[in-house]
Amino acid sequence: MAGHPTAAKRQKERARQEKRAEKAQRKAQRKLGQEQNPRPERSGDLTVTYNEEGQPEGFNFHDF
Repeated sequence: MAGHPTAAKRQKERARQEKRAEKAQRKAQRKLGQEQNPRPERSGDLTVTYNEEGQPEGFNFHDF
């Protein structure tokens, strides 16, 4: 009987396997979501915008 795992060990291992499978499924869903909604690539150049009077507007946090 030394080679037979106890019921508690089997239960822990089954829980571990289920957790691993759930994690893999979440990872696959994230990867699928990234493929469907890729992040827009940003160029290194800043784009100057002008207001109605023709004056350049300042940059904000998201411009960098």
